[in-house]
Amino acid sequence: MRSSHPSLNRRNLLKSAAGTGLLAALSNSLAFAQHSDISGSDQAKLPPIRQITRGPKHHWFGYYDKHEFDATGQYVLGMEVDFEHRQPKPEDEIRVGMVDLDDGDRWIDLGASRAWCWQQGCMLQWRPCSKSEIVWNDREGDRFVCRVLDVFSGRRRTIPHPIYTLSPDGRWGYSPDFARLNDCRPGYGYAGLPDVNRDVLAPADSGIFRVNLETGESKLIVSLAEAARVPYPQDIANAKHWFNHLLVNPGGARLEYLHRWLQPGNKWFTTRMFTAAADGSAPRVIDPSGATSHFIWRDSRHILAWTKQPSHGAGFYLFEDAEGGAVEIVGKGVMTVNGHCLYLPGGKWILNDTYPQGKERLQSPYLYNVSDGRRVWLGHFHSPREYEGSWRCDTHPRHSPDGRRVVIDSAHTGQGRQLFLIDIEGIVG
Repeated sequence: MRSSHPSLNRRNLLKSAAGTGLLAALSNSLAFAQHSDISGSDQAKLPPIRQITRGPKHHWFGYYDKHEFDATGQYVLGMEVDFEHRQPKPEDEIRVGMVDLDDGDRWIDLGASRAWCWQQGCMLQWRPCSKSEIVWNDREGDRFVCRVLDVFSGRRRTIPHPIYTLSPDGRWGYSPDFARLNDCRPGYGYAGLPDVNRDVLAPADSGIFRVNLETGESKLIVSLAEAARVPYPQDIANAKHWFNHLLVNPGGARLEYLHRWLQPGNKWFTTRMFTAAADGSAPRVIDPSGATSHFIWRDSRHILAWTKQPSHGAGFYLFEDAEGGAVEIVGKGVMTVNGHCLYLPGGKWILNDTYPQGKERLQSPYLYNVSDGRRVWLGHFHSPREYEGSWRCDTHPRHSPDGRRVVIDSAHTGQGRQLFLIDIEGIVG
């Protein structure tokens, strides 16, 4: 069922979409049975799952560190598109909307975007400290912009600068240069506008921007030129530099970001993790290894990140955000592959996933108990071979505000990428 947003009512109807839920559960069971590394007893312990979007169009949310659920847990944001398996073109438009979990998983159309990518969509997310506003990026004329919409009143306004992540109080947005990001790492930036600094290795007028979500004013707070000047064991003066993956800590005082560069003739880029004050001052390198990948703030002073360290090699490590701060391995022998990590509320559980594993290409979201080292699988989902490269469909698990439900993106049912809801209350309740 489909509707537009102005006439929303909070209904308390049945939460199951029986047909699609059964199909998702059956597909998950078949995929699980083909995974020889997991015991049959674990199969019976998998939590309930239901499909909350359906074809013929494809639906997904993208990155794991955005607020997909509203504060009540009733509405789940998503994006809708009518094609897959190629890079977006400037003219390709997607729809943004939300699923009403209390009204038969009804899809509610909310708007459109022409500034998006497969991995992170259009940065669609609920605005913190607001019960009704969402934000997403779009393209308007010769610039990328941010739309702000009240989903209940229909009031909409435009901020003349895109955003990537938001401060916990919802007042500020932070953004890299999306045109440069698209040039340096296709699949994470946006098509449609050229990088004006394409031939500049570390421009002084490109970097991280801080955006006031009330006034629309933006300011460059960290430049690529500044980051490139921070010493590194190897010479990086001839490399091309960019920023990606920004996230404000829970207290709102510090910003984390990844500084990446590609040396001439190299196939792979190098990464180091920085933090800085919310205004860009007092930057410090937290992980100088060159290998930082997915991360999340555990609290305002600690960051969990997948990387490599001399002590234990590749793994998840907890970094203290301080000069010479402590570093400790997390999930040793259990969280052994890279994934998209989140802490559930309270910090007792880590929500994570895997990339496609084995000949059956199974993606497996799971929970890791921090205190006892226990892993609990949430499912094992086949990723069809055509979902590779920049248009792959990672599960990117995201949790509800109360930490009792999880939504993933998956293409395991053969209907293209869709959204699936996993009930984890029986595990964490």
